Amino acid sequence: MRREVRKQTEEGPEKLASVLLAEDEPNVLFTFRAVLEEAGYEVLPAPTLSEARKSIERKQFDAIITALSFADEGSGLELAREAKNLSSPPAVLVYSADPSIAKMRAAMDARVDYFAFQPIDLDEIKSALFRLVARRSDLVALG
Repeated sequence: MRREVRKQTEEGPEKLASVLLAEDEPNVLFTFRAVLEEAGYEVLPAPTLSEARKSIERKQFDAIITALSFADEGSGLELAREAKNLSSPPAVLVYSADPSIAKMRAAMDARVDYFAFQPIDLDEIKSALFRLVARRSDLVALG
């Protein structure tokens, strides 16, 4: 059964919570997108870091989920830093197949809201995403 994750907007009516999903592995991107859409999120997939960067310039997102490493483009932490410098920063979730203390510290420095380990527990990600979007919505409402 599909439920929709909605957020309160300043204009009044609720809207679907929007998620930018940055992942360069096509199978992971497909699966993650399907799971998040089934959970009720509006998902914009970005198969490259450069596409993700362009997306945050054009659209405001409630959350960004990104891989830590992109094959040839760099780090999802770069995207996280850019997103956190926006006027209305989204919640940012980063995941990694090979986490380390140094990577987790770098994620904290980039103001990442949630760091997950691969293999990804989709229920954990959905639960964290729900909490982070709700918290962000509350903060936006407070002004």
